[in-house]
Amino acid sequence: MKDNFLGIPSSYLANMAERDNGEMIPILPTEEEDDKLAAEGIPDVLPILPLKNTVLFPGVVIPITVGRQKSIRLVKRAYKGDRIIGVVAQRTDTAEEPSTEDLFGVGTVAHIIKMLVLPDGNTTIIIQGKRRFSIEEIVQTDPYMKARIQLITENFPDVRKKETKALIQSLKDIASKILKLNPEIPQEAQIALDNIESPSFLTHFLSSNINADVAEKQELLEINDGMQRATKLMTAMMKDVQMLELKHEIQNKVHKDIDEQQRDYFIRQQIKVLQDELGQEGSEQEIEALRERGMKKNWPDAVAQQFNKELDKILRMNPAAAEYPVAMSYAELLVDLPWDEYTKDNFNLVRARKILDADHYGMEKVKERILEYLAVLKLKNNMKAPILCLYGPPGVGKTSLGRSIARALNRKYVRMSLGGVHDEAEIRGHRRTYVGAMPGRIIQNLKKVGYSNPVYILDEIDKVGSDFRGDPSSALLEVLDPEQNSTFADNYLEVEYDLSKVLFIATANSLDTIQPALRDRMEIIEITGYTLEEKVQIAKRHLIPKQREEHGLSGKDLQFTEKGIIKVIEGYTRESGVRSLERKIGAVARRVARYVAMEEDYQRSIRPEQVTEILGAEIFDRELYEDNGRAGVVTGLAWTAAGGEILFVESVLSRGKGKLTLSGQLGDVMKESAVAALSYLKANANRLGVPYQLFDHYDIHLHVPAGAVPKDGPSAGVTILTSLASVFTQRRIKKLAMTGEITLRGKILPVGGIKEKILAARRAGIREVILCKSNQKDVKELEAELLKDLTIHYVTTAEEVLELALSKDKVEEPIELSWPQDHTAEKEKANA
Repeated sequence: MKDNFLGIPSSYLANMAERDNGEMIPILPTEEEDDKLAAEGIPDVLPILPLKNTVLFPGVVIPITVGRQKSIRLVKRAYKGDRIIGVVAQRTDTAEEPSTEDLFGVGTVAHIIKMLVLPDGNTTIIIQGKRRFSIEEIVQTDPYMKARIQLITENFPDVRKKETKALIQSLKDIASKILKLNPEIPQEAQIALDNIESPSFLTHFLSSNINADVAEKQELLEINDGMQRATKLMTAMMKDVQMLELKHEIQNKVHKDIDEQQRDYFIRQQIKVLQDELGQEGSEQEIEALRERGMKKNWPDAVAQQFNKELDKILRMNPAAAEYPVAMSYAELLVDLPWDEYTKDNFNLVRARKILDADHYGMEKVKERILEYLAVLKLKNNMKAPILCLYGPPGVGKTSLGRSIARALNRKYVRMSLGGVHDEAEIRGHRRTYVGAMPGRIIQNLKKVGYSNPVYILDEIDKVGSDFRGDPSSALLEVLDPEQNSTFADNYLEVEYDLSKVLFIATANSLDTIQPALRDRMEIIEITGYTLEEKVQIAKRHLIPKQREEHGLSGKDLQFTEKGIIKVIEGYTRESGVRSLERKIGAVARRVARYVAMEEDYQRSIRPEQVTEILGAEIFDRELYEDNGRAGVVTGLAWTAAGGEILFVESVLSRGKGKLTLSGQLGDVMKESAVAALSYLKANANRLGVPYQLFDHYDIHLHVPAGAVPKDGPSAGVTILTSLASVFTQRRIKKLAMTGEITLRGKILPVGGIKEKILAARRAGIREVILCKSNQKDVKELEAELLKDLTIHYVTTAEEVLELALSKDKVEEPIELSWPQDHTAEKEKANA
């Protein structure tokens, strides 16, 4: 039974008693009956029946289904006796064995009119409220609850007063309005309402049926002042009226919409029949659906005109024509593009810093530059700033930095790989005159992401190709120029599209292959390789947890000791980034997953021994300094795409006519460095203590090991010079490494990749490095941790290099250099 005014039919039926002949008559007490009830003898101690979700009011008749054993015992005993019980509502409906605290303090004396035992074992009683009471004391809890009560006298003003009459009439008017607004309530309910004369019973009757929860109804029951109760009841009923009026309004609107939809449906069906006859089934509906979508778009007027013009042209086409699907595809693209749809930026830079720190370890200068970029974006709220280009070796986190920026700004993330792109149409799109024409990938990705301000990663921008199909690098100039990209023109789109809100971030491994004009439009942010310590922390914080999750392992299944991580880094990877390191950790995780799946015993903490057992023999030897005691072997520092490495330059002399042989796949620049170094050595032979006759009687072979690996660059100049000077003087080379370009005058010029080269020296165990003095500014930008225990010599001339690099001692087994006897006098003079 519903306990609200919408449930009046059931309440009305509940307010009926059964005569002996089976006829049902409504029980609506009069004033005299109320007085009679007040005069009836009600005991001071009553059995208490707790009710869930129901409040019984005096004079109201309701059916109650009793299911709890205590309540069944109470009802059966009372029904055999005087049929008088106390009914009290529970504060919550969760208590199955309610205590004193679970019951309200005010209830209603009830008379059991009838009791029915149902086939499912439950007992249903029909009870009528009589008088309100308050619980004074609980005197019994078993086999059911009994309490000492205090009856509450009804306090309602004289019904003959104007205020009372007006209030009672208002209550009846509001109740009648509810009955009219609710078609589910039968008309007999109005008759019952009109027959209620007692103002006290009227308030109780209406309170029992309003749409309110137990607490609100209990509050009405506890109010002793009749006028106050009636006023509060009127407020609650007015809420019911407002809800019903709103519901009625909504239903009328729905019926109206349904009628319009039915009308539109019939018209569409007629159009469909006509189109079926003409062979144009569904075409017009599709076009009109597109037009409706276009009317909702907030796009420029020029685009709207182009769109409607295209639809008008499609309407005049035969659906069987070849141009029809092309035109439809174009119209659908126009309406699908996010012309004026943007995600809301989150410019909380503190949050952005936390996200960058959580996703990436180290890279402090890079993070600071990104935060500065976001700060300017926050203050200006536009993209009139250089496009960022994250430049560094593979695996250092360039692409994932872009993803972190998107997460920090709360923007969508789009990645477009430019590696191998050699067709200009990939960027600008094809003209619609071509068969199979498509928009460029810039526009396609914006359509896919659904917003016009994503973080757009242009990955591997240094690997863009160029051939007879055009130059994609030149096409990117418009995309990446903040002054031009607000009117980006895609060949397929034919209308201008605004790219100024897109945050473009490019990534590159090398700057040499990027077109100069394109590079000029980007701000280069260099991301260098990681130190050993940084790789260990990255593995602990990111790589190992990620591989555990991807292989279904828990923290207790797989753990790495720090020495185990270092073993993987030094013995199985040789890179500036951490991509290979992640693969090797994944290989260890797969082996552990096998152990776990097969329930085998294994060592859960991975140490160096377990690393060797799982991954096999070490792939790489550590790049260690080799002091083999031979002349002409010098340690140089080189930059590669995978980071810094040390390389050895070897020189040997053999009897000949002064021929210079170079090997080791050297590039043109490196060959020129070797020629320049030899020329300097010849020009300054006397000053360096080298007999000039040796150059005419000995051939020189200069080799850079790992001959299968191409090498080029000017930074090996000082290394080659030192190697040649060592082999001609047979002097030992100190334990150090060097890098720098040399000129014929013996001047040392600066080179790049200083951080990677210093990292390579540290990995090789070298603690003494020779650099050009002009590179001192690059060293100052490095972290103090990289320079710890490292001695750096800054030089400006070749003489300083040789003074620092060559020991005054001869090698252990020097080669005796000589020339023909007819030159004895010159030899003695040279030795003198």
